Amino acid sequence: MEPYSLSTDMQTLILQTPGEFTLLDTLPPPSLQPHEALVRVHRIGVCGTDLHAYRGRQPFFSYPRILGHELGVEVVALGGPTDRVQVGDRCAVEPYLNCGHCIACRRGKSNCCATLHVLGVHADGGMCELLTVPIHKLHVSTQLTFEQLALVETLAIGAHAVERANPQPDDTVLIIGAGPIGLAVLESIRPLGCTVVVADREEKRVAFVRHQFANSTALQAGDALLDQFHQVFNDNLPTVVFDATGNPASMNQAIDYVAPGGVLVYVGLFQGNLTFSDPLFHRKEITLLSSRNALPATFRHLIDRIERGDINTAPWITHRVALVDVPLEFPHWLDPANGVIKAMIEIDNAS
Repeated sequence: MEPYSLSTDMQTLILQTPGEFTLLDTLPPPSLQPHEALVRVHRIGVCGTDLHAYRGRQPFFSYPRILGHELGVEVVALGGPTDRVQVGDRCAVEPYLNCGHCIACRRGKSNCCATLHVLGVHADGGMCELLTVPIHKLHVSTQLTFEQLALVETLAIGAHAVERANPQPDDTVLIIGAGPIGLAVLESIRPLGCTVVVADREEKRVAFVRHQFANSTALQAGDALLDQFHQVFNDNLPTVVFDATGNPASMNQAIDYVAPGGVLVYVGLFQGNLTFSDPLFHRKEITLLSSRNALPATFRHLIDRIERGDINTAPWITHRVALVDVPLEFPHWLDPANGVIKAMIEIDNAS
């Protein structure tokens, strides 16, 4: 492959410490290894991980760090020959850098590799103009916009959680939390034909679900939530529960909502310990699952669904901002009253 040369600095946004962003001009990435691609970052989705990092509450995190792992990118250069991508391709990035040889990787579970590094969390991510990534972590689409490609990782998180739970059409499903991850779970539950209820404390998020997902029931979470479940599920409890809140109080309480013989999946996480009643856990014979990241095939599956028009991504983006304006706007996204579902950072005007 011909070497590439970049003579100008690039803009890079660095989270120096909790609550402190710095926008700097930095050197472009060095020369590529044969297995690497240089990509130009066009869109960056902001997720709960980024918000937690800004607050100083993100597990497995150190500062300073370049955030950004929900990426829509364009291939600029390749370090070696490959039939996977070509220069100019638009891609979603699978941001999970796994070793390939640990017991998890050998068993097809690269999403929870023993030494996993996630871009934007354990390694510097995509809040910059140019980024080096392994070629096999790029997922091409000839149809999707950069914005749609930046949503694929979020959708894949929800899809993987659904894969873990393996719900059947006769299951009744509760999704706790109507943020992006809860909505991503809902997008992958929707085609299965299950009865689905989404619960959230924020009125704007409940309204969003009611407007965008007409076949689902959205409830305002509160002290009487358990009574509402009995009404919706005909005096029963849901057989599959996903907690996508990352809130310790919610996650500790979620076990109360699971029907006997049911499944509880923790999709969100927090810094701390979970505690629940062991007699209740055993009496109900609950299957307890965690869900981390997603698998390569899930990325391809979600891209195919969006390309077919099975997922309408347009309503997801509620806030847009240029990279240079992120330090000013980012604190506002922490306030639920601002109604953020998904904020999207734009580095240029490409579609």
